[in-house]
Amino acid sequence: MSGLSDNRRVLIESVAEEFLHNSWRGRRLVAVEGGSDGPAVRFADDLAVILGERGQHAVRVSLGDVDEATLRSDTVEPFRAGTLPGADDDAVLVVDGRRLLNDAVRGIWHFTVWTLSGDELPHSGVNVDVDVTDEDSPKRYFYDLCKLPPSFGERRPAAS
Repeated sequence: MSGLSDNRRVLIESVAEEFLHNSWRGRRLVAVEGGSDGPAVRFADDLAVILGERGQHAVRVSLGDVDEATLRSDTVEPFRAGTLPGADDDAVLVVDGRRLLNDAVRGIWHFTVWTLSGDELPHSGVNVDVDVTDEDSPKRYFYDLCKLPPSFGERRPAAS
């Protein structure tokens, strides 16, 4: 994490503080997704480290493309039950992957982040949209979500 720019650290710290303000104890779940996988993975990695610096036990999982049943059975339910490795009573599960923010599973998360870059659109149902066009200097992104179609952000399974 020594290579983390000051601007990136400040933004991720503010996201972590917002999350912790509202969800300060217990087993908590955070989802990070984006229009592109790489920036979402890096953001989730950095967020887990920042949470650790704040005394939070962060359990980091990267899922790739996942369906609802697998997400629930292999990750969420074991975490909530305390059987996922590292899932102690006050752990934070930080997950990145595709389709984590679809309507069917959006409600399982305590906090959600969507990363976007370039001309990508924000996600209408997340706690925080982050513009990572310049990953060393990401910015919190605010958008008039009324301009988005109601189904925007819903992702279909990847073609096999």
